[in-house]
Amino acid sequence: MKAFYLLGTIFLLCCCPVTHRIAVDVQDPEPVVEADPIKLGIASIPEYDRYDWGRWIDVDKDGQDTRQEVLILESEIPVSWTDENWSKVATGRWLDLYTGDVVTDPGTLDIDHVVALQEAHMAGGWRWTKAQKLVYFNDLDNPGHLIAVGRSVNRSKGARGPTEWLPPDPSFHCEYLKARLVVLNKYQLEYDRDLYLNLVTEKCE
Repeated sequence: MKAFYLLGTIFLLCCCPVTHRIAVDVQDPEPVVEADPIKLGIASIPEYDRYDWGRWIDVDKDGQDTRQEVLILESEIPVSWTDENWSKVATGRWLDLYTGDVVTDPGTLDIDHVVALQEAHMAGGWRWTKAQKLVYFNDLDNPGHLIAVGRSVNRSKGARGPTEWLPPDPSFHCEYLKARLVVLNKYQLEYDRDLYLNLVTEKCE
């Protein structure tokens, strides 16, 4: 019965629309044709180049790039600014969902892609154009795609998937897996569905 319920949860995550934050003004990636990575062969995948994926941009032209938008949206209190143009966050209060720590200095935070850029590259993102990769890099449509977390814990994660790395705080494991699943399906990235079901069954009890 639990497995049936979790399958239903995964179906909803895959198929239901995601709550929007702001609109992205770059063309969304076209659907990716799923390939068997074993048949494709790792040697056939071009080498990952971080610079192909772009940088933080001001998507909605309000003077704040994507990093600042995430800091604003995820702060538990109104943020303060370093300048009168409201272009860079100075202070706020953030809960690091990976560790459970409370942070007030944004300089100690990274904005993490829950499905890391290199992981996305290996899972099919290597097929995308640079414009499509830029959409992924700055996607604010899905609230779980970008998360403000401590720099050290983000660096410890690197490009590892959930079989190799999960947040240090076990209470966030289930939500982390669900957030990743939304991203994987939105961008039609390749992953082992049976393995993912097993992880969700284990972590979302």
